Amino acid sequence: MKNEKPELNLEDLNQKFLAQDEIIALAKENSPRLLNKFRLAYPDFFNKISSIQPNLKNSELIFCIYLKLNLTTKEIATYTYVTPKAIQNRKNRIRKKLNIPSELDIYKWFTDI
Repeated sequence: MKNEKPELNLEDLNQKFLAQDEIIALAKENSPRLLNKFRLAYPDFFNKISSIQPNLKNSELIFCIYLKLNLTTKEIATYTYVTPKAIQNRKNRIRKKLNIPSELDIYKWFTDI
């Protein structure tokens, strides 16, 4: 019996990169399609978020996507047409809702989830 390892399929890998590029482009456009596209590409992310806080609004989920994509406060402000201060306030509200400790970097938390 052969010890089979799952083969790294280049086509699957290419599709992942294309999906990632499309998600980033949708984020930069502040597109309403971002949430659905991200949900299809990363279903586990939403399962984990909803297990922590099941009552997040779509706008809060989209904000979580921006944080998951590791976009800076300034980038998020630019893409969503709000001030950097408003983004800082949103980060603090999301931190409270998801019980993210203040000493933990929010970007690290979203990377690890």
